[in-house]
Amino acid sequence: MNRSRPQIANAKRLRAPVLRALLPNTTLLWGAAGWLCFLLGWHWAASAGLAPERLFPGPTAVFSSLDELLREKEFALDIWASIKRIVLSFAIAVGIALPLGLLMGASKYFDRFLAPLAGAFRYLPAPAFIPLLLMWLGTGEAQKIALLVIGVVFFLIVMIADVTKQVPKVFIETAKTLGVPRHRIVWSVIFRHSLPAYVDLFRQMLAVSWTYLVIAEIVAATDGIGAMMMRAKRFVHVDDIMAGILVIGVLGLLFDTFFKLLHSLSFRYLNRG
Repeated sequence: MNRSRPQIANAKRLRAPVLRALLPNTTLLWGAAGWLCFLLGWHWAASAGLAPERLFPGPTAVFSSLDELLREKEFALDIWASIKRIVLSFAIAVGIALPLGLLMGASKYFDRFLAPLAGAFRYLPAPAFIPLLLMWLGTGEAQKIALLVIGVVFFLIVMIADVTKQVPKVFIETAKTLGVPRHRIVWSVIFRHSLPAYVDLFRQMLAVSWTYLVIAEIVAATDGIGAMMMRAKRFVHVDDIMAGILVIGVLGLLFDTFFKLLHSLSFRYLNRG
């Protein structure tokens, strides 16, 4: 006997929570399968003799090198130094870009004033500032942090402004009709509506910050993942260099997962329905 349409609809509604509960596990399985294929392909390429083993080690040799670095060469301290640089520099960049981008998106006058400047500076390659930063700030930590900030701050300003401009005009007009002051509209309507998109934007731009890490740490650095890789280069320890690259990739994935989790937990209402 065929079931009626209401019964079919109820069955679908009952299955939906079950499917949503199984979805994260399915995602993890697909992600693990992707990593497995990558490792197998890497192992095959290294075993095929496409390059000398010393110049292109396989995953077993790289993981062995990573284990040695962590146990005997204090690589964990280098990892921690790099994480601190990324977190501090990105926090500074967000602290600069968020208010400027918000004002540009909320006010056409700020946008006309700042957009040409920010738009021009985002096309300048951050490594081009290295000679100036070395002369201005020396070879210490400030120079590295400044380079990482420059690498993302102008992109952040422009992208935050673009996100802010996407707030529906009807929300702003309704707030004005209700007598809400302009400064409160910026905070209560524009900022709050854009906040989920801001968090997702920060997740994407943090990846760009990681791409500048090695550049920041190759100039007169005594610690950090990039400094370790430069030390390994002097002795042609390609396995150490590849271990550093692998660690950067894993750290980037962890930070990306953190932002996704933060977005999911902070804005649950976006996932309803």
